[in-house]
Amino acid sequence: MAQKQPVDYVNPFIGTTNYGTTNPGAQVPQGLMNVSPFNVMGSTLNKVDKDARWWSTPYEHNNKFLTGLAHVNLSGVGCPDMGSLLLMASSGKLNVDYHAYGSTYREEKASPGYYTALLDKYNIRLESSATARVGITRFTFPKGEHNILLNLGEGLTNETGATVRRVSDTEVEGSKLLGSFCYTNNQAVYPIYFVMRINKAPVSAGYWKFQRAGEEWENDWNKDAGKYKIFTDYRGELSGDDIGTFFTVKTDENEAVEVQLAVSFVSMENARRNLEAEQPVGGFDAIHKQAKAAWNKDLSKIEVTGGSEDERTVFYTALYHALIHPNVFQDVNGEYPAMESRQTLHTDRNRYTVFSLWDTYRNVQPLMSLLFPDRQTDMIRSMIGMYKENGWMPKWELYSRESYTMDGDPAVPVIVDAWMKGLRDYDIESVYEAFYKSATVTDSTNRIRPDNADYTKLHYVPLRDSFDNSVSHAIEYYVADWNLAQLAASLGKTADAEMFAKRAQGYKNYYSKEYGTFRPILPNGSFLTPFDPLMGANFEPNHGFHEGNAWNYSFAVPHDIPGLVKLMGGKRNFVDKLQSTFDKGFFDVTNEPDMLYPHIFSEIDGEEWRTQKLVSNILKTHFTNMPGGIPGNDDTGTMSTWALMNMMGIYPLCPGRPDYTVVTPVFDKVVIHLDPAYHDGASQVVIRKAGTGNYIKNIRIDGKLNKGFKIAHDKLIHSKEIVIETMNR
Repeated sequence: MAQKQPVDYVNPFIGTTNYGTTNPGAQVPQGLMNVSPFNVMGSTLNKVDKDARWWSTPYEHNNKFLTGLAHVNLSGVGCPDMGSLLLMASSGKLNVDYHAYGSTYREEKASPGYYTALLDKYNIRLESSATARVGITRFTFPKGEHNILLNLGEGLTNETGATVRRVSDTEVEGSKLLGSFCYTNNQAVYPIYFVMRINKAPVSAGYWKFQRAGEEWENDWNKDAGKYKIFTDYRGELSGDDIGTFFTVKTDENEAVEVQLAVSFVSMENARRNLEAEQPVGGFDAIHKQAKAAWNKDLSKIEVTGGSEDERTVFYTALYHALIHPNVFQDVNGEYPAMESRQTLHTDRNRYTVFSLWDTYRNVQPLMSLLFPDRQTDMIRSMIGMYKENGWMPKWELYSRESYTMDGDPAVPVIVDAWMKGLRDYDIESVYEAFYKSATVTDSTNRIRPDNADYTKLHYVPLRDSFDNSVSHAIEYYVADWNLAQLAASLGKTADAEMFAKRAQGYKNYYSKEYGTFRPILPNGSFLTPFDPLMGANFEPNHGFHEGNAWNYSFAVPHDIPGLVKLMGGKRNFVDKLQSTFDKGFFDVTNEPDMLYPHIFSEIDGEEWRTQKLVSNILKTHFTNMPGGIPGNDDTGTMSTWALMNMMGIYPLCPGRPDYTVVTPVFDKVVIHLDPAYHDGASQVVIRKAGTGNYIKNIRIDGKLNKGFKIAHDKLIHSKEIVIETMNR
């Protein structure tokens, strides 16, 4: 039996329930195209229906009813968008109502770059794979007459409206409106353009459109009122909110028909260019093989030895999830839509999109700096491009529109962290200009820091609306400003460095000795009364805190743990208070601000063992080789990256501080392959665990005893072997 490669360990079904919001769809690393099964509408057989509740992913593992394959999807997010261009097959008489043509399914399998299932109703096998911008699906039919359907009316997006036009008997093109992600900016909409073709001549083809019902007298005359109208003779352009197109084919037993669907956010012409460049003649098996090889190459950047089969699966699936977003955005000719204006621009490098920065600045982007510094550099250049095109750095950018979702100024820690780790092949003056602007502009044009007038004057943000996110905003500003201070100092801007460093200390204003937590401050300068530090659990609206409570934020000051220790009454009080967040169940690993809590103990001499114990327990409890094996939204790879970096034995506690907290590795040996062009000629570093204990006794770097439980980034990449000696307590 051949030895397993990294790609063979990936289980794309991890995170597809328990609100992980990943999907098992086919794609390539950092690819724009994702072809995911869509099983969240159309039947009471489904546990979850997108139209019955808030739902943000095209797939739920416990659902049973499939209504198509969605093209271009988001992974791990908490808000609905995308998940459109639904491709489906049926047999027999044409029915274009998804409630009727949907089907239960079995024999479902997924692996990197591949998804397959058998539709029970029709005995049709579907298989999907992808290149960067083009999806391919192979339907294997029984003998008879069958329908290939493209539903343009449904999807996860909050927008409606589409257009389609028949180009030939085997090809259609069109566009669909997407956007309004998280409903935060309802003007952030954009079209996705597509070209779809099949490789078999149909016996018939056409469109459908749902016709609105009118008054009773009108309906007497209009037989299509309130129904789907089928168009077979009309070949022009069709537009509407609930439309689609179909091809009817006649096949022999086990005959396969391939369907390719290419997309572009620039034009239909570019969608066709993408199709011709990436999949000129189709060929499903070859495309699947290429996708698998691309994944294995990327996943092999880290090689692990030891651990259980399940642990290796959890690890490589986590790395797989970390390499989905941000994803490439430009077409094969280098064209992409400019930020906000949508003007067509050109790049000779990769232009990236889907910057969920409030999430990813904590670990995904630092991971990219370590494993793929070339991509991280292009991601930073993409962010600089957005600033030059629109006047602001991205916050939560999606396909060149800004959603303004979540808090803070998260582009700052992303770029400063990379800069402090030696990634500097980009326009740092423009970076600093952009950051200084968002940190100092105090009028209403500043949507990155909307409450900056209060913050710059008071060094905190008062609660001006009962359920605003004032404390959460300020805590993120402190992290950003501390990072800005590091960058300013690096660039010789001493006065700016001092100003931003002083601002970053403003977190102390929020500390309430009465409760031992951060507490909202009213406009008159007094603390909010009454106050419940546990208010905010389970997404309950909360005074001053966003998606969490005071306990989830009160230790989220990674840039000044010594100052926080002093503020909270000294080492013993601080340790007891932090430990109580775990003992009393206040800690929430799924919540970004307190993800770092277990690692804070490693900042305190003699308490590092707590980090090692907690991380080990969290990994074993919450990250498993099961569909529910991610404890909440993966947040474009953030939860997965928390797991994989801790499993390796290193974790970036504080962005902008170029070091890693050392924890007990899960594996006996971890080989990290480096990029010599970015890592001073170094090609790899080995992390080796010595012993079977759960706690760290010593850390030796190339034979020399390391002081403490941190490793500087520079030391890591210049090491040949790091040995972590373990023991039992």
